[in-house]
Amino acid sequence: MSTSEHHPGPGSFAVSVTDAELEAEALDPSQIVSGNPVITGKVLWESPDGKQLRGIWQITPGVVTDTEADELFVVVSGRATIEVEGGETLEVGPGTACVLREGDRTTWTVHETLRKAYHITL
Repeated sequence: MSTSEHHPGPGSFAVSVTDAELEAEALDPSQIVSGNPVITGKVLWESPDGKQLRGIWQITPGVVTDTEADELFVVVSGRATIEVEGGETLEVGPGTACVLREGDRTTWTVHETLRKAYHITL
């Protein structure tokens, strides 16, 4: 990803999460449980060492599995049920803040196209 596509460094900025143009992201077919979910996203900021990411991510309806990073996200639109293996079942929708623990194995059932703003620590 070229540096012109996101904002490295300390500069302050604001973007519309709901209107931002997102780019197609690859989804490993082995992660798809059902449906034909499509993922798009945009990295807005990345730390110089590449270990902190802030951005916008969207997924269309379907069921997918994932192994999570250390992440905080806030849902802007859409709804999903996130089942954490051996843990909680999380219902998320507009205005929900969610914290995911690194290494958690999850199953996402996306009921309505979900868009979130996130911060990930790698």
